[in-house]
Amino acid sequence: MLKVMPSSAQSFPQWDDLNRTQPDLAQLDNIKAQIDLVLLALEALTGIGSEAMLQAAAVLNLEAKIPDRVTLWRLRQSNPLRKGEGGRKKLDVEEARSLVLIICYLAKQHQEIIRRAVGLLEQVAQDGSEPHKTALLGEYLDGFSNTYQERMEEDENVSTHNLTDLALKLLVDLLFYSSAGGHRRLWLALLDRAQ
Repeated sequence: MLKVMPSSAQSFPQWDDLNRTQPDLAQLDNIKAQIDLVLLALEALTGIGSEAMLQAAAVLNLEAKIPDRVTLWRLRQSNPLRKGEGGRKKLDVEEARSLVLIICYLAKQHQEIIRRAVGLLEQVAQDGSEPHKTALLGEYLDGFSNTYQERMEEDENVSTHNLTDLALKLLVDLLFYSSAGGHRRLWLALLDRAQ
C-alpha cells in the first residue's frame, strides 16, 4: 500500500489537537521560555543540536515555519530569559505549535535514553543517593546547567540546586512528551505554566 505524505503540517492529526486550545498573547510570551527550556533539556540529555531539529522539521513537513538555522536560532532567542537582544523575534502560535511537534518527535526518537535516565532517577531517589553521582544523570545535569548558564541571563535566584530541580523536572516531563499523545500533553502543559 502506498503511503502518501501530507502536503502541509496542518494535515497532521497532531496539528489539529494543538488547534483546539488557543493561547492569548500573555500566555504566548511565557510559552517562548518554556519551549526553549524543554529543548535545552532534550539537547543536554541526547546531544542533539539544531541540525537534528531541522531534520525533524523536514520529516514533519514544517519547513515553511522553520526553514533554516537562522530561523530556528531567532525563535529560540525569543525566549525572554536568553542573553542578548540580537535576533529576538516574536514567536507566533504556528511557530510554537511547530516547535511542540518537533520536540515530541525528537523525544520519541530518543525515548530509550529518556527512559533509562528516568529509571536511574527513580533508583537514586529510592536509594537516597545523589543523581549527579550516576554517569548518565551527572552528564545530563552538568550539560543542562552549563548550557543554561551560558545562554540565559544571570539571575541571583537561580542556584545550582534550583537548576538541578528544573533539569530533573524537565527530564521527567520529556518521558511524557515522548509517548503517544505527547504533543497534546506538552501543549497543555505550556498553556498551563504560562498562566
